[in-house]
Amino acid sequence: MQEHMKKPHTDEVSMTFTGPVAMMEQALAVMHSLGFEEMEQTSSERSIEGSIPWRESELFKNVHAGTYLSGARYREDITQVELAERTGIQRRHISEMENGKRPIGKTNARKLAEALNLDPRLLLSI
Repeated sequence: MQEHMKKPHTDEVSMTFTGPVAMMEQALAVMHSLGFEEMEQTSSERSIEGSIPWRESELFKNVHAGTYLSGARYREDITQVELAERTGIQRRHISEMENGKRPIGKTNARKLAEALNLDPRLLLSI
């Protein structure tokens, strides 16, 4: 029988901000007061010319609509079995959708979105 897994602890987070240059020192001071530290930037991170669309980034190469589905289910703290019971979609199909092996489709997106309290367009956007 499957067990519901505990949520992993997050020890560290990395953030990137975009904003007016004039406010940079003030923003850094606030972040330092909260315990954040600056990381060294590469030249491509500093220049807009070196940027690429997020969908082409190595970090997001395996991101698909099922990633959103899995994340939303995790956020609601429910298992695939519970989601299947709420939506009427087979658990196996939910697993396949989360792993990008099955398209979600409009009808299932509506059912899943209602059960997970999110906009169905998120499940169809990628």
